[in-house]
Amino acid sequence: MTLVTASTRIAAAPADVWKKVMDPNSLGDWVTIHRKLLRADEGPPRVGFEMDQRIHLRGVNLDVHWKLVACRVEELAVWEGRGPARSHARSEYILKADDGGTRFDYRNEFRAPLGPLGAVVSRALVGGIPMREATRTLDLLRDELEGKSK
Repeated sequence: MTLVTASTRIAAAPADVWKKVMDPNSLGDWVTIHRKLLRADEGPPRVGFEMDQRIHLRGVNLDVHWKLVACRVEELAVWEGRGPARSHARSEYILKADDGGTRFDYRNEFRAPLGPLGAVVSRALVGGIPMREATRTLDLLRDELEGKSK
């Protein structure tokens, strides 16, 4: 299993951060490995909400099917994802009001297929990319919400 955590403070209300991070159509604004939203359920995010996303890692496009398994509006979102070759991911967004802004904590667990052998291969192929991309992603999110984007 690969675990990545990252945090940032955003000078925006939790409601604004929630609106951005839970809008599948805005993934391209702030998620560095996002390439394309393939499909998403209609309506507001809620437990059971599903979407399909194409991501890009180490020169390879991968399609991931995500399902929202926990949802507390403006506080917590937990996504479980299934990727190629029975790989699994779990992403958590934790939002907390912080002195007029929002503390955004991100946590991602990735489980490679093929047990321990798959984990070794995953570490060799991916290396430090997930941590680097998580940090860049949260920087983009903060800049986007604070009006500092391109």
